[in-house]
Amino acid sequence: MAKFRTDCIEKPIRMCFRIIGHFIGTHPWWFFIVPVIISTALGSGFYFLEDRTSNDIEEEFTPLEGPAKMERKFIQEYFPQNESMFSSLRLNTDGIYACFIATSKTNILTVPHLEDILVLDSKVRNMTVEFEDELLQYVDICATVNGSCSSNAILNIIDYNASNVDLINLTFPTHTSTSGRVSLRSTLGSVKINNSIVQSAKAIQFFYYLTEFNQSRSVIWLTGFIKLLSEESTNVTEVSYSTSMSRQWEFEKVPKSIVPLFSITYTITMSFTIVSCLRLDNVRNKVWVATIGVFSTGLAVLSSFGMLLLMGATFVMTVSTCPFLILGIGIDDMFIMISCWQKTNVHDSVVDRLADTYQDAAISISITTITDVLALYLGYSSPFRSVQTFCLYAGTAILFCYIYNIIFLGAFLALNGQRETSNRHWFTCVKIPVDCPPGKSRRYAICCVGGAYDHDTGTEEEQPISGFFGKYYGPFLTQKWTKASVVILYAGYLAVSFYGCFELKEGIDLGNLASDDSYISKYYKDKSTHFSHYGPNVMVAVDKSLAYWEEDQRKTLSSCITDFKKLAYVDKNFFLSWLDSFQVFANDLDINSENTFKRNLLHFLEKRPMTWQDIHFDADNKIRSSRFFLQTLNISTTKQQKDMLISLRKTAKKCPIALVVYHPSFIYLDQYTVIVDNTIQTIVVATVLMLAISLLLIPNPLCSLWVAFSIGSVIVGVVGFMALWDVSLDSISMINLIICIGFSVNFSAHVSYAFVSSTKADSNEKAVDALAHLGFPIVQGAVSTLLGVVALSFSESYIFRTFFKLIFLVITFGLVHGVAFLPVFLTFVGMCRNG
Repeated sequence: MAKFRTDCIEKPIRMCFRIIGHFIGTHPWWFFIVPVIISTALGSGFYFLEDRTSNDIEEEFTPLEGPAKMERKFIQEYFPQNESMFSSLRLNTDGIYACFIATSKTNILTVPHLEDILVLDSKVRNMTVEFEDELLQYVDICATVNGSCSSNAILNIIDYNASNVDLINLTFPTHTSTSGRVSLRSTLGSVKINNSIVQSAKAIQFFYYLTEFNQSRSVIWLTGFIKLLSEESTNVTEVSYSTSMSRQWEFEKVPKSIVPLFSITYTITMSFTIVSCLRLDNVRNKVWVATIGVFSTGLAVLSSFGMLLLMGATFVMTVSTCPFLILGIGIDDMFIMISCWQKTNVHDSVVDRLADTYQDAAISISITTITDVLALYLGYSSPFRSVQTFCLYAGTAILFCYIYNIIFLGAFLALNGQRETSNRHWFTCVKIPVDCPPGKSRRYAICCVGGAYDHDTGTEEEQPISGFFGKYYGPFLTQKWTKASVVILYAGYLAVSFYGCFELKEGIDLGNLASDDSYISKYYKDKSTHFSHYGPNVMVAVDKSLAYWEEDQRKTLSSCITDFKKLAYVDKNFFLSWLDSFQVFANDLDINSENTFKRNLLHFLEKRPMTWQDIHFDADNKIRSSRFFLQTLNISTTKQQKDMLISLRKTAKKCPIALVVYHPSFIYLDQYTVIVDNTIQTIVVATVLMLAISLLLIPNPLCSLWVAFSIGSVIVGVVGFMALWDVSLDSISMINLIICIGFSVNFSAHVSYAFVSSTKADSNEKAVDALAHLGFPIVQGAVSTLLGVVALSFSESYIFRTFFKLIFLVITFGLVHGVAFLPVFLTFVGMCRNG
């Protein structure tokens, strides 16, 4: 019954393709010219490429509906930025700033180092840039507190005199001086203390915050800052630097770096394809077919990208890797079609040969295309814009690649077949004899004779490498001791893979979005080395009108704050609360009624104008919301960042009073909360869908299950080994895991279908027959895909190198499953046969 159901689908598809092949073979010129015209028309969409390009880091690499974005909206609504009373603690975004980190291998708090820093600070503050015929200095656009630029705490403490550092008992993490108490957590790094007295520090960090009122002027100044620091050198101090815009600017430079790599890749892939299709026979040579096959993938990319751009689709940086991938996939199908063509009878008409080719290749190339496209389109459900856009472009490009291989490449296969039927030379198109005429030299036979074929089968002569799989590799693989070795090897593969899965890290390091040689790479390294102990100051906002004058309400709120302080990632010694300060202020005053509470609160706020920013009064003079601040710590790893975020939100949710926790970095940390679940969900749904497709198109349910098994096995291997190769699970690797599903089907589907379609009786013979027919095309496809992405391994961008690493793992493991593991496992199941 199962065989009847699958045959009801498989046979009509094969017949349908036979009809298509017959029709294309009858009218090859139409199907060769029309796709070129269509591609030219659709390619006009590239006119809109610049307008459609979006490289916003937040939009691409953070969840579209991340909770932090709603939390930010709430904070911005009730606690807007006060331009006249700047406070970095109270920023609801990253702000606009320039910064540098000065480091020393021993102690940065020495007179020579501080003299270097004072000189550099002076140059930054006095730097002049030109904006619309106006000369600007830091003082003109700085963020202000009571009319003065916000200053750097450490320079205030030493009163801008390096010699004073030896006269001051500097305390950490806070220091109290005549100007008040200041936090040094984000100012001093790698600090050694004794009873809170600073003994040494290896790094000092300086921030220069700018007003957000006129961002155009600020951007010009930031550009000048980068230029100044890149040209500046200090006597004894190492300096790294960055700005609030640097990450975005450096990220936007990355796509340009791979343009030269694509031309290299195209040349390498073209050369490999031509060499693979090169024949010594001057008539049967497939050089032009190989050339058109590569050209066909180019047309597919041009048409698909152009069409999507015409439809208004956004183009993001991750899509830049698509052409590398599509090049390999398109050539893979071309190898299958050439292999099927060579097995047709040379005495048949070109039309019949093309019809037979399509009939034989239909299921193999259709399964791979359907699975690739569906896996990618399923990836469009990802919460990350970078994944969505890549999947849309890649899925559409593969679909066009499939269509063009059928109509465009197929049409040229027919035209090339007409040349072969006339026994014309592959290069000169001059008719040549099949056999060398008497009296002609060996040199003449090499260059001017062709058209040989296997007289026993009527097909083209088998290539030596193709015979290797049927005559040598297949029989070797089906030996009992070889099978046992393969099983042991597979067990080792699984063991290492599962070990790697437990070592997998989550999330993308935003510093990796820039090229390796970017100036911000050193800055992020210094920041991670010296300033990773303390995390962000997290806002805890009350999301309701609370009766603060009621003692029970204050106790409930205090109990919730205590729960926060108990968390492993919260500093128990730091909590900034306007309410606590007010209660100390009003210790001898009555604050247990609404009127007295508000009246005394106004007196309190008049003496502390900065605190006004932490309380929001509505139109009825009610406290609609207020906020407090926590200090996080010990969150240097992505796992700690994830646990910190989750624990803060759980604690806020547990509180009887509605609370919101927020920091601008949460926008990016949200990726950790969804990446694993979403990846697993996508992979599981895609695998089930791939199994359903395999059940429909492969005429044996049991072998279809082996295809599903291969998918799971390859995915486990890729995840495990990518962790061991220092690749984290992020939106970039998620793209490749989605591709992994399609590719793992490609290899296993080809072999499984050839296995069950074999007319051999013995399972070992069926495995050998499957390898003899498709072993070489599978290897060709794998190598061509690897060559398509190998140039990315030389990229200076983490994103493109990660893409190469994952594709390398996917193709390598998929190939090993296709030509080693799966053929052996199929021989263990005697039921897995067609008939």
